[in-house]
Amino acid sequence: MSIERTPAPHDLLAFYVEAGVDCALDEVAADRLAAPEPAPPPRPAAAAPQPRPAAPAAPALLPGHAAAAPDVAIQSAREAARTAATLEDLRALMEGFDGCALKVTASRLVFADGNPQARVMFVGEAPGRDEDLQGLPFVGRSGQLLNRMMAAIGLSRDSAYITNIIPWRPPGNRDPSPIETQICLPFIKRHIELVDPEVLVCLGKPSTQTLLNVTDGIVRTRGRWFDYDTGSRVIGAMPTFHPAYLLRQPVSKRQSWQDFRAIARRLAERTGGAQ
Repeated sequence: MSIERTPAPHDLLAFYVEAGVDCALDEVAADRLAAPEPAPPPRPAAAAPQPRPAAPAAPALLPGHAAAAPDVAIQSAREAARTAATLEDLRALMEGFDGCALKVTASRLVFADGNPQARVMFVGEAPGRDEDLQGLPFVGRSGQLLNRMMAAIGLSRDSAYITNIIPWRPPGNRDPSPIETQICLPFIKRHIELVDPEVLVCLGKPSTQTLLNVTDGIVRTRGRWFDYDTGSRVIGAMPTFHPAYLLRQPVSKRQSWQDFRAIARRLAERTGGAQ
């Protein structure tokens, strides 16, 4: 009979990282396998009813960790975003914004990458582990694929602009909640207004549904042109598959190539050139 080897600490740590457990949310690890403490013996019945003790006061929240009520946070984000006159202003406002709880668990703000004067703007959903570490969007495997897809139509990070709806990484790469998305929505809307691209590319279903206000999935919306109204002008918006999805479903790369060719044609039409 073989005896199983106890995993080394570095092997166990590598397993946790692969499983997405790469951030600690408490100072002390919780042992979920420990036997529960025995329940205290029942108290004898009192001869007469005793008055109920007053409820203990709520513990004070740590400064910087108190999340505002969702409606208050959303309104605060709207008011802050409206005051941003430049991308530098917007970044500073987002750095100081405490209305989204994701900021507490993320390492840093992931604002944007690329050329702010670009004619095309790509918007994904949220940063992952690599993005959280480097502070830049789309730098992991999906980002490398996006680079190749852009290069196929003559674009690069020097001629495009890339960001996400959510600027802070959700713990364990989970999906952002609807409330978290609504809190961050005013910032990405102002972000698009300030960049003012000719073409907006929505990468994946969350970006498409959030920015274009549609309910259909990405399979039904990709490849179609939509109008995105910034309030001052209308931008042509193209939904397409997220690069992370293409890594899982390579068969869909052909459809994404069709979408990117349509983006290239739109850009060429605006300049009178051919791509």
